[in-house]
Amino acid sequence: MKKGLSAVVGLIILMVILLFLSAGLSLTLPSPLKVPEKVLDIPRGTGFVGIIDRLTREGVVRDRLSFSLLAIVRGKARKIRAGEYLFKNSMFPDEVLSKLATGDELFHTFTIPEGYNLSQVAQVVQEAGLVKEKQFLNKARDVSFLSASGIHGASAEGYLFPDTYRFRKSAGAEEILKAMIDRFNQVYDDVYNEKKAQVLGFTKEQIVILASVVEKEAGTSWEKPLIAAVFENRLKKNMRLQSDPTVIYGLTNFNGDLKREDLHSDTPFNTYRFTGLPPEPIANPGKEAILSVLYPAQVNYLYFVSRNDGTHCFTSTLKEHNCAVEKYQKRLKANVQGSRIQGFEGS
Repeated sequence: MKKGLSAVVGLIILMVILLFLSAGLSLTLPSPLKVPEKVLDIPRGTGFVGIIDRLTREGVVRDRLSFSLLAIVRGKARKIRAGEYLFKNSMFPDEVLSKLATGDELFHTFTIPEGYNLSQVAQVVQEAGLVKEKQFLNKARDVSFLSASGIHGASAEGYLFPDTYRFRKSAGAEEILKAMIDRFNQVYDDVYNEKKAQVLGFTKEQIVILASVVEKEAGTSWEKPLIAAVFENRLKKNMRLQSDPTVIYGLTNFNGDLKREDLHSDTPFNTYRFTGLPPEPIANPGKEAILSVLYPAQVNYLYFVSRNDGTHCFTSTLKEHNCAVEKYQKRLKANVQGSRIQGFEGS
């Protein structure tokens, strides 16, 4: 009996030794992934055991027991976080553990061009694999969030600074929006001149609104101060801005072809009908557009019309403007049925 018991104990000890040797060996070998790299999106709320099981099933680690022991011995079992991670087939268990314990998640990068409106920004964020468009828009129009962010309008339109951003997939709509707004405030504070704004008679909101219109109208950077000057000159004379982009912003289901009847649409953004600035920004302006509003060109222009090459012809009188329209637009219209008349109609 004693000999039999000793044999069983010896066998158990041998099995334990072999188990630890096997576990130790598995910790010295790289990931058994059959592909160069793999992205795993482990849902939030997944526990320690669930994470280890997922890593084992996906081939990121060779042995769940040895990897679990490694995490416990290293004191990182409670630090492992769920999330979206990029794993490579050459990673050793220590590297995998370190990535999980430090939350070294995959970043999604996207760029917002100058002049994109809120809906376009939401689409870019969704395409980057981050937040759904609807969810993003809902948060961007949330009154409580806007108030806490210092925005007095109905949405974050105008305050989402055009730039390149990097976020983890775990970032929510609020985190992304806050980063964009913070970036806007940083740039705005850098260029803002209180005395200049007082001379112009503009509030911060009005500067952003006009900058958004300038951004949408300008085809080139050097034109922005000229376009800003035209609009500011018209405001001083109590003339309507007559800006096509503002009309377009107020339309629903715009198909890309602005018709003459659209210029009579009854929306608060129709600056062909109403004097003054639109009620809110129509896009998200960049630094140059904001600077252009604060420091417009010193010219007496009141009109501009597209040359159809990305630039505009600027004029000071209605007579000069009508000549420019004849030269650059009406002749074109004769060749293109139903084409839009770009620039001011004159008033």
